[in-house]
Amino acid sequence: MALEIAPLDTETPPPHRASKGWRLVLALALMGTASVASGLIWANQSSGLEQIAEASSVPAIVIDPVSMRDVFVAEPVTSHAGKLARHETLTELVTRLGASPEDAARALQVVYQNDLLDPRKLRPGLNVDVHLENGALEALTIHAEPVRKLMIERVSASADWRATELKARVSETTLRVAGSIDTSIYDAARALGADDQHVVDFAGAFAYDVDFQREIYPGDTFEMLFKAQVDERGQRVAGGEILYAALNGKALTRGFYRFTPSDDGVADYYDIIGESATKFLMKTPINGARISSGFGKRRHPISGYSKLHKGTDFAAPTGTPVYAAGHGTIEKASRYGGYGNYVRIRHANDYKTAYAHLSRYGKGMKPGKKVRQGDVIGYVGSTGASTGPHLHYEVYVKGKPVNAMGLKLPTGRKLAETPGVFAEFEAERDRIDALRLASAAPKLPAGQAGTR
Repeated sequence: MALEIAPLDTETPPPHRASKGWRLVLALALMGTASVASGLIWANQSSGLEQIAEASSVPAIVIDPVSMRDVFVAEPVTSHAGKLARHETLTELVTRLGASPEDAARALQVVYQNDLLDPRKLRPGLNVDVHLENGALEALTIHAEPVRKLMIERVSASADWRATELKARVSETTLRVAGSIDTSIYDAARALGADDQHVVDFAGAFAYDVDFQREIYPGDTFEMLFKAQVDERGQRVAGGEILYAALNGKALTRGFYRFTPSDDGVADYYDIIGESATKFLMKTPINGARISSGFGKRRHPISGYSKLHKGTDFAAPTGTPVYAAGHGTIEKASRYGGYGNYVRIRHANDYKTAYAHLSRYGKGMKPGKKVRQGDVIGYVGSTGASTGPHLHYEVYVKGKPVNAMGLKLPTGRKLAETPGVFAEFEAERDRIDALRLASAAPKLPAGQAGTR
C-alpha cells in the first residue's frame, strides 16, 4: 500500500535546527518479528510536492508533535564528580562542581529536612555526582555510605526537589588473604584485596610486638581473615573487622584471634593460648617514623658534650600525631627547658613516659587528666633544644631511664585465669579456624604461599 502525507508547513526545515509544525512519520516494515525503519517522509505545501513511501502492508506511525530539535539536537547534559574537601561544606562542594549556590542549597535542604544525612557527621572524601542541564542543576547523587546512596532530583521548574534513598541488599561473608611481603605489609595486603582499615587493624594487633618500619623483612608472610559485606552480584561493598591476624617473620611468629570476653565486653586480640596482644606500653608511640637516635651515651648535637641520651628519637614531619604509650595520668604538660613542649605521663607499677619537642599539645592535655593508651597527647615538632622535627621519647621505671626499645613489658589479660571465659574463647577460636579453612584465599602470585 502507499502512504500519503498531507502537506503541513511552507518551510522545509534545515536538518540542524528545530522548525515548528513539522511532523515526523516513521514507516516500519514488519518482517517476521523484526521492525525495520523504511523511511522518513516530509511534505511541502508550497511546492505541492507529495512524498510517498512505498511498502507492502506497512502501517504508518505518526508521532506528533515532534520537531527536528527533538531528533537532531540533544539537551546539553553534563555530569561532574568530586570529593568533599577538608573544611568544605556539602553546599560548597555542589557549587564547586557547577551548580548555583541557590540550587545547591535547595536541593540539599530536602535531604536535611528528611533526616537522610547529618551535616555534622560529614567526613572529607565523601563522593558526590552532580548532573547539570543547560548549566542548571537537575540532579545529584551523594554516596553517603558504601551500601547507601541518596538521589536528589528536580521535579518542577519552580524549585521543588525530591530525595530518594537507595540501599544495596547486602549479605555478610568472610574473606581470607595471605601472602608474602616484598616491600611492605600495606602493599602486599592491598594487592590481595584488603582495605586500608584492615591493614591499620592488623598493624594495631601487632603494635606491641613489632615495629613495622624496622622489623618487617622481605619474605615474611602474613594472613588476615576479615568480615565483609557483598551485594547481590557478589561484589564487596564494605569491609569489616579482622577476625584473625597472623605474622610469620624474622622478628616474630604469632597469630591473634579477635574475641570479646563476656565478663567485661571489651574486644581484643588473643593468641592461641588466650593471652592478650595488648601490653602495658606500646613499643613506639608514633606511626611512620624512623629512629634517628637511640638510647645510650652520645655526643650531643648542640652542646657538643658527650652525655647519656635518656630516650629514643623518632624523626617525623611536624604535626605527626604522638600517642599515649599506655593508660595513665598526665603529670606535666608544659614548656620544660631544652625539652621544649613536653608531656609526662604517670602509669601503674612505677612506670612513667615522657614526650618532648612537641609542636603543640593534644586537646585537653593538662596535669591530672586521665588518658588511655593510643590517645593523641601531642604532635611532633622541634621546640626546645632541637635540630629538626622529631619526637624524643623516654621511659622511666622507678625513676630511672631505661631503653624503651629493649624493654620487656608486662602482658595484658590471660584468659586461662578465668576458666569460664577461656572456654568461650576456645569455642570462638575453633570457629574462626574453621572459617579460615573454609574461606578461599585469592590466588597468589607465583612464589607466594599462605600461612596457616
